[in-house]
Amino acid sequence: MKKIFITDLDHTFLRTDLSLSDYTKESWNRVAKYSIMSVATARTYKKTLQFIKDIEINAPMILLDGALIATVEKKIIQTKFVGKEIGDAIIDEGARFGIYPFILSLADASLREIFSYSTTLNAHQQEVLKNYKNDDHHNRQTNLRAMDDNFKIVYFGDEELLRPLAAHLQELFGDTLKYILAPEAYVGCYFLTILHKDADKSHGIRSVSEYVGFDLGKLTVFGDNFNDVGMFELAGVSVAVANAQDGVKKSAKVVLPHTNDEDAVAKYLESLSHGSR
Repeated sequence: MKKIFITDLDHTFLRTDLSLSDYTKESWNRVAKYSIMSVATARTYKKTLQFIKDIEINAPMILLDGALIATVEKKIIQTKFVGKEIGDAIIDEGARFGIYPFILSLADASLREIFSYSTTLNAHQQEVLKNYKNDDHHNRQTNLRAMDDNFKIVYFGDEELLRPLAAHLQELFGDTLKYILAPEAYVGCYFLTILHKDADKSHGIRSVSEYVGFDLGKLTVFGDNFNDVGMFELAGVSVAVANAQDGVKKSAKVVLPHTNDEDAVAKYLESLSHGSR
């Protein structure tokens, strides 16, 4: 039976400058000839395709922290949405803390995405937006409201603000939602992601496993941040890169000596010496 390899993108597979080395591309594509290969990321469908255009993906992708499972060919396998009513309620509660979120939503069945945000932005949010200035799916609003089908709602800010906001939202909405609070390495702040209660990488892994028909014991996953821990708990082999959060390393079966900027995933794949055959 084929082995399966699924990797997180940011700070795991991608370098910090969001590139992939030729070595990583060649190593990944070599293993893909005899293995099942995919990605599990917080990124959108459109953004993910930009990063993986030179590598082989032969299984559905886990996108938007598990809120969307889709193939490269735009076949939607599964979606987990936060509805408009609860989305608007989250926005209103955040406003009481003086902050408004970014909202990633689905516009139609062709996977056209909408990126909504308020005209009121903090410095961290302004910095994040610089990476999306050329995207064509912006929806800037003076009075921010959610769409009908929202993949995730994300706040960027100081930990001192987001931690009490997360606690407040959990008190209000309980386990009807999922909350991820973690450091944001690119901007140097924290992020708070709010999703459907079943939108996470672990549920995504199970969905891909059922769709493709593979044994989770044959699965190896790679990651660096706390939203990867769920899939670490399911996989036969869980691998943390050297730059992973300490708590993530404690959950991993393997901790690599190399960082994402040192082709950690590719070097691990090469070390298997074609043992995946």
